[in-house]
Amino acid sequence: MAMFPKKIGIDLGTTYTLVHLPKRGIIINEPSVVAISVLDKKVLAVGEEAKEMLGRTPDTIVAQRPLRDGVIADYKTTESMLRYFINKAVKGVKLFRPEVMIAVPAGITSTERRAVIDATMSAGAKAAYIIKEPIAAAIGADIPIGSASGHMIVDIGGGTAEIAVISLGGIVANTSIRIGGNKFDTSIAEFIRKKYGLAIGERTAEDIKIKIGSAMYLDDDEKLSMKIRGRDMISGLPRSIEVNSDDVTEALQNELQGIIAAVKSVLFKTPPELSADVMDKGMVLTGGSSLLRNISELLTQATGVPAYVADDSLLCVAKGTGVALDNLDSYKRSILSTK
Repeated sequence: MAMFPKKIGIDLGTTYTLVHLPKRGIIINEPSVVAISVLDKKVLAVGEEAKEMLGRTPDTIVAQRPLRDGVIADYKTTESMLRYFINKAVKGVKLFRPEVMIAVPAGITSTERRAVIDATMSAGAKAAYIIKEPIAAAIGADIPIGSASGHMIVDIGGGTAEIAVISLGGIVANTSIRIGGNKFDTSIAEFIRKKYGLAIGERTAEDIKIKIGSAMYLDDDEKLSMKIRGRDMISGLPRSIEVNSDDVTEALQNELQGIIAAVKSVLFKTPPELSADVMDKGMVLTGGSSLLRNISELLTQATGVPAYVADDSLLCVAKGTGVALDNLDSYKRSILSTK
């Protein structure tokens, strides 16, 4: 008889949801998108299949992201989405209720936290635990968070960037800003509309960011470029143009400055003993948006603190939830639980 997973770690992200099973690693990595039929409010698709529908649906179908800026914006939809992911993880065995640990932004209110727990329980969990994203990211990046030494983590996701200094398993100083991959995409689309008079969708914007995006201006011989298609704002007809990495760098200036300011504010709030540790070890970048080219160089340059991108930075939070769930006792101080 197959072993059913008794424990499931979930990184419930604004753009992607990742599911981690102890011993098996990450088994699900799908967009946090739900497609709903307008007529009977039925869930038609979740994840990958629903994302395909973004910006392409007839009036009878709505594809939406139930989380905004890392928190639940639409409760019912989040619950359906969680149920889908939990069922997919336990392969639809109904009798069986797993323990679930969910990573949430460090800055969320107790009401928002309650909503995550309630949604997880009604989606079929036996027990729900909550862990703050920066802590999960640190565990997933193999940082010894229990030690009496300061570790700085900069987790840049789709909806939020979380910056925290962790010591003795807890957060000493942190801030959470609503800047992440989604904001990057919107800014790129806006910039291209202003500079080239071309309207593009969020998927094209995301594509540009991934393929040629850079946080710093590149030398002429390193510049990346690509052809994109969109709708001409004046003629209304399709048109294609070439954009390069400088366009992205320029488009993202405000967001990047926001992240730098947030990192500085956390360094400013950090007790001097821990600042010395951080200076010594540097800050670790995690989250999907840490994959933006040269973002660690930009932070190093702006703060004077060495910055490194963690291995598998996209998966750190999900991995951390899995590890924490597997070793509940050793991470007691870092976890808020509700049976």
